Amino acid sequence: MEETRRILRRSAHAFLSEYQAVAATAALLVFPFSASVLLSQALAPSSSPLLGAIRSRVATLFAAVTGSPPASSELFSFLGLKFSQTIFSVAFTFPFTLTFLVLAKASVIQLVCGRVRRRGPSPLLLRLYHPLLQTHLCNALLVLSANGAVFSLLFLAFNAADALALAPGGPLVLCLSAAGAVLYSVVLANALVACNLAVIVSGVEGCGGYLPVLKACMLIRGRTATALSLALPTNLFMAAAEALFQVRVVRPYGAAANRLTPSLASEAAVITYVYSLLIILDIVVSCMFFKSCKPPCPSSDREVEWNCPSGIFSVEEEQGDADATSFTKLKFQEQP
Repeated sequence: MEETRRILRRSAHAFLSEYQAVAATAALLVFPFSASVLLSQALAPSSSPLLGAIRSRVATLFAAVTGSPPASSELFSFLGLKFSQTIFSVAFTFPFTLTFLVLAKASVIQLVCGRVRRRGPSPLLLRLYHPLLQTHLCNALLVLSANGAVFSLLFLAFNAADALALAPGGPLVLCLSAAGAVLYSVVLANALVACNLAVIVSGVEGCGGYLPVLKACMLIRGRTATALSLALPTNLFMAAAEALFQVRVVRPYGAAANRLTPSLASEAAVITYVYSLLIILDIVVSCMFFKSCKPPCPSSDREVEWNCPSGIFSVEEEQGDADATSFTKLKFQEQP
């Protein structure tokens, strides 16, 4: 927990030190993406016909893979609803993710990781866009694969429970539901943490695709608890902002016969801007966590080199001056 608090303090210091640039990034780049996320959740209630169609398609797909859908699982019904809402939200926000969010992450990585010294000229914002875009696409496939794998296992488990004629409310089914919920949460949380760190690796190195994901998994090995504890506060605040948007904007909008008043529009803009700042803070925390990571060293050497299509990225462990703690020194050498 001491390391988590230290990283959070450094993240807050970096966030406030670059607040003017962060505020401009939030207003220009992250704001459209945040608006699309909040609107997608407002447009996808549980009673929506479109969401019901997506939910039935998901159930049909998994039933074709694992057999008939289980009839005794209320947990699977709930997870299927949430998964359908996630699919709708991802599809709705996908164009904004590949444009505004990727550019915002590239901008924040340049601001926070500006201490990274390169032997060549610093890459421009648009130069980082292509590798970050490739990494985002690989991250989307990884998260989708993780969801599919867990749902397939849950289908098999609950189909086995139905085949054994276990009572729907029996203790074994309840234990199976609890284990399924824990498994789904753990797998999804680890996948999201690895994906967030992979984006930072991609921005620092200038490499895209699956390679940053593999390096992120290597860096996070043995530090999963720290990564999860760092991701928890910002995600809780973002969930609170989403709930506030539902209470202060979506419900009054429906109560006013779908009329958008100036006060309602201004309140929606303020909540969306706060949500944008929280997204940037989450990126800053990921950058600070990457800086504190120690790459796995198979030998006693203090330096590790990673080959990259555009050069060699070396990570060297040194001793900090202020707090006498180790940190990582990043170097990049262009290939001849």
